[in-house]
Amino acid sequence: MKTGRPVLSADTKATVGERKEVTLWPSKTGGKNWQPMSFSPLTGLVYVNTNEIGWKYQPWSLDRITNLKVGQPFRAVDYTFVYDDPNTRGYLKAIDPVTGEVKWQKPERSPNWSATLVTAGSLVFTGQLTGEFIAVDAATGKTLWQFQTPSGITSQPITWERDGKQYVTVASGTGGLYAAVYGDPNLANVPAGSTLWTFKLFED
Repeated sequence: MKTGRPVLSADTKATVGERKEVTLWPSKTGGKNWQPMSFSPLTGLVYVNTNEIGWKYQPWSLDRITNLKVGQPFRAVDYTFVYDDPNTRGYLKAIDPVTGEVKWQKPERSPNWSATLVTAGSLVFTGQLTGEFIAVDAATGKTLWQFQTPSGITSQPITWERDGKQYVTVASGTGGLYAAVYGDPNLANVPAGSTLWTFKLFED
């Protein structure tokens, strides 16, 4: 705009000016979070795990901010996480980085907090919080293979070569902010633990 000043939406005016509760998408952990994504020069697409999480957000009043007690957490807002569909809390997506167009997306009951790894063989590897390590087709998103590890996966899969053979390695062990505080019912029975898994890739 001419002045360079931001143009506030109605929700922003309500929450900043009047401290009203509003519902915002995405939340602070929604959209694209810290999970590393990958890019394939063969498909021209990025592969990214996203979080489908909004929140009801209300700033604290001034008197509440100025009456904090020692040791009390300071967030300055009250919030509750919300979901359009509790059975789809995230997606694995293939996105054109130039246009932003989503080429395909795979819904997830719990958001994937793992990185993605795409190979020259057009496989996309990622891990799920319920412990599955999966490989999907880079062109279509179809799940081609999966392996159940003992705990949730929040790590970054890596690929490496030895003696002309290609391997993929991933760590399994539940952890992270989402698993700890979101109360996801899908994770209620996922055990803790820490293991390392390596798989050899075979050619058809």
